[in-house]
Amino acid sequence: MLFVGAIALAGCRRIFSAESGFAVALLVPGPISDAGWNAAAYDGLKLVGKRLDARTAMVQTTSPADFADAMRDFGARGFRLVFAHGFEYSDAALAAGRDFPHTIFVVTSGGADAANVASISFKIEEAAYVEGVLAGGVSKTGVAGAIGGIELPSLQVAFAGFRRGFLSVRPNGRMLVSYTGNFNDVGAAKEAALAQISHRADVLFQDADAAGIGVFEAAAQAHAYAFGIIGDQNAVVPGVVLASAVTALPKAFLLIATEVKNGAFRPGMIQYGMREGMVGVVINPRLRSVIPATTLAQAKRAEQLIVEGSINLSH
Repeated sequence: MLFVGAIALAGCRRIFSAESGFAVALLVPGPISDAGWNAAAYDGLKLVGKRLDARTAMVQTTSPADFADAMRDFGARGFRLVFAHGFEYSDAALAAGRDFPHTIFVVTSGGADAANVASISFKIEEAAYVEGVLAGGVSKTGVAGAIGGIELPSLQVAFAGFRRGFLSVRPNGRMLVSYTGNFNDVGAAKEAALAQISHRADVLFQDADAAGIGVFEAAAQAHAYAFGIIGDQNAVVPGVVLASAVTALPKAFLLIATEVKNGAFRPGMIQYGMREGMVGVVINPRLRSVIPATTLAQAKRAEQLIVEGSINLSH
């Protein structure tokens, strides 16, 4: 059962519950209204609460100083599991793990592990590759655009996957890449997208969390097409998003929480992809007719080859 309230702690916004029973917390770096990265994590937290009868809590952090404060607070209050949703939480999780050995800390897209710290990542580059194939078949100019928030390794990998997919269909094509420097500035993302459109980009890929809406708005304004990521963003701006690269993040959170509750979880560097059914592409049914039949077939074949291991995006 989820109890909602608000208290102030180092600038954090909190949804909290009592500490009794199996308690699970979530840290997110941005608003859960982003229809993507943070929203998917919040959906995962709700699923864990419902399916495992877990006490749940959430903090939206606003600065690095919040990371350690929130994790130490949850550790001190006896939370069994803390999901920290972003690469930027890695160092704070390792430090908190040393101080609170009975709490499991799991960092999404993290870069390290320890006795009670795990990092999970989703091979979103696999779905991004398939989106690149779709983009290559739809583009009339042979120019694709990609707009990101902060230039993190996870974004670079996703962009590289999209580029490889795009060039597999359009070997003479090119991809423009821009980073806005944050994940919340919708206006900056829209300006970056419009700038790329002015340089002939007619298909846009974004990994910018809440700011990604600006990319969709630019595509709508310029009659271009865009691609979603993390969650199903096909309906965010109607008539714009051809497909979304999705992760089964709630499913992964539930799997991990179940193992933690049962004492079966083993921390480490954990990866989920298409082969595990944790990553996929959802084509917008309203815009399916825009995509040539041959391109749809190429995309389906790409998915098969990725699952089989014939297309390896790890390097």
